[in-house]
Amino acid sequence: MLAARVWKTAMTAAGLIAVAAMMIVFPAQSLTAALRGLSIWWDILFPALVPFFVIAELMLGFGIVHFFGTLLDPMMRPLFRVPGIGGFVMAMGFASGYPVGARLTAQLWEQRLVSRDEGERLVAFTTTSDPIFLIGAVSVGFFHDVGLAVVLAAAHYGTSVAIGFLMRYHGSRPLEQAAPKSSGAFLFKRAMQAMHRARLLDSRTFGEMLRDALQSSLRLIMVVGGLVVFFCVVLEVLTLSQVMNGLYMAVNTVLQSAGVPPELSQAVVNGLFEVTLGAKSAAGAGAHLTLASKVAIAAFILSWGGMSVHAQVVSLLNRTDLRYAPFGIARFAHGILAAVAVFVLWEPLSPAKVAISDALPAFSAENGLYAGLPVLFPLSGILFIGTIALLCVLHAAYLCLRPLLRRLRM
Repeated sequence: MLAARVWKTAMTAAGLIAVAAMMIVFPAQSLTAALRGLSIWWDILFPALVPFFVIAELMLGFGIVHFFGTLLDPMMRPLFRVPGIGGFVMAMGFASGYPVGARLTAQLWEQRLVSRDEGERLVAFTTTSDPIFLIGAVSVGFFHDVGLAVVLAAAHYGTSVAIGFLMRYHGSRPLEQAAPKSSGAFLFKRAMQAMHRARLLDSRTFGEMLRDALQSSLRLIMVVGGLVVFFCVVLEVLTLSQVMNGLYMAVNTVLQSAGVPPELSQAVVNGLFEVTLGAKSAAGAGAHLTLASKVAIAAFILSWGGMSVHAQVVSLLNRTDLRYAPFGIARFAHGILAAVAVFVLWEPLSPAKVAISDALPAFSAENGLYAGLPVLFPLSGILFIGTIALLCVLHAAYLCLRPLLRRLRM
């Protein structure tokens, strides 16, 4: 065991020395890559994430998270084997994107509101892209077609819910019992009481909460930005030093066996490291490739998240006992399911793609990446509300099917 740890340390040190040496060999290219990563952080991630970081902190302080936790508990426990607070994390993760789901999960674990198994289940399916990036950056900025957002969103968020259903089997403990039945009025009253208790326990003034929320949010966004810049530079120097050729060949072999054009291998490899670079490479992979195959690769990259996002999640979970392996496996499975879902949904959602493109003519390559930002930003709130509504629908379906499931078990 000790020898294995020594070798692991030695290999990590050797890798860091090699990257540092390549940065010295390619200084101008490294600087250009760092500036590109800084632009991604400042133009996309900072405005998209900081407001949600601050709001999430304030909602925790005011007990609103505990309110949703009590209210959604009858839905989340039987569906996903997580406490009701997981419903709030799910909605916030879908609305604001990575790594908000991991941040909230870590905070819930620190407050002893979720166990290790529950936290691992939760972070596995709440780490998703935000709608602003999915539509504004990928669909409009890279593919120049806002109608593709319909397929991308359906594949990305739909398969994330599917990952949540699969992750309910993660963990060695027996299934939790569902929360006792209660009337809607009594449940709402308990939720209000839980919110009030949480607010009293916090006891900070609004000014103090706002200050703490801003400080912690800025610290986190700096970490996110640093990781994006770092992985942009690493990917650039590995490409210039021809190290990436081996990865391209390996990915080519896998893609050919799956029937995917090999020209998309560079996009896949770029996406393994950084989601923005990978999605952009998928959009520009070649005019002779089918649009569906390029969108499928983009869906895989969005769902996988890139090592940059993985590093962000690990940095957030390092103070907890939550393990990385379940998260990594879930991200890969989510990517595969999302790519397959694009091909499945491509034809059925064609009318919706045309309708969206006609309804939003302002979204075009000529008008720039954020031409429709006033329309895009409210989509985060719509997605938050839609996720809560989806949980209600799923819970109603579960209640209808529960007698049948019990008979099948017998």
